[in-house]
Amino acid sequence: MKTYNSIFNFSSKKKTILTLGTFDGVHLGHQSILSKLKKATQHGLYESVVLTFFPHPRMVLNQDNSIKLLNTIEEKTALLNNFGIDTLIIHPFDATFSKLTAEDFVKTILVDQLNIQKIIIGYDHRFGINRSANIDDLVKFGLHYNFEVEQISAKEIDDISVSSTKIRKALLEGNVKMANDYLSYNYCFSGKVVEGKKNGRIIGYPTANIQVEENYKLIPKNGVYIVSSEIKGTLFYGMMNIGTNPTLGENEQTIEIHFFKFNSDIYAQKIKISVLEYIRKEQKFESLEALKEQLDKDKDFSIKYLAEHESTFF
Repeated sequence: MKTYNSIFNFSSKKKTILTLGTFDGVHLGHQSILSKLKKATQHGLYESVVLTFFPHPRMVLNQDNSIKLLNTIEEKTALLNNFGIDTLIIHPFDATFSKLTAEDFVKTILVDQLNIQKIIIGYDHRFGINRSANIDDLVKFGLHYNFEVEQISAKEIDDISVSSTKIRKALLEGNVKMANDYLSYNYCFSGKVVEGKKNGRIIGYPTANIQVEENYKLIPKNGVYIVSSEIKGTLFYGMMNIGTNPTLGENEQTIEIHFFKFNSDIYAQKIKISVLEYIRKEQKFESLEALKEQLDKDKDFSIKYLAEHESTFF
């Protein structure tokens, strides 16, 4: 898959069949569209193109820095690469781009720059300045500029019943199973292992403290989770706590992971964490002994879960 960081860096001798959107999560709904795109270009006559944007349009149009995304750009690129798409364009979304009229976008971008033969798009797609144009307008432009518009119908979208918003909501409620089902893969994030306060060692639960660099990346709700991570080519499982360590009187959110069957120095390494299941909410305990007792129960639960769901654990 070829990747471009601007629409204007792209050129192709072939006509293109294109889909566009934020594709946050690359979930089941997105995968349905990508399958249509791949099928439409399977004979090699046309080039398949995914056009996406960064920053997220809401960050620019609404100055909304509170929105959290399911994927970083690196994660989204890796996921899209799995679908055999010829070309990915990640175009910078800024105020100037947002002010393109609908016809300017179609003529200048889709027709002149991207050499479009066909666009595959959801029935509710809106585009142009202030999102003023809809699918009917796009069909009219297609007739005028000689390209085809394939709509993803309301029924197809409703049948899948998946959206990035639903997945974000599920993760923020601790509903990991729903999120992972909608994604068709385990939700994950990456971060660097940094020095912590080493309090876990005192009670026999040393942890890797994870620092996520991208402040727009969605972190699931505070609580205890079962997770996995591939470290130096080996898959390890463990328990993750997201929270403020109330038992120790702290108030800064941290991400700490105790890996099972693991005893290596991984400080300063960047590792990818896959979230498998939510165990419980974060709690404040009366003592470190009480905390250890609960962690023992959490570990027993995790090992039982892994024995039932992850045969590779043993």
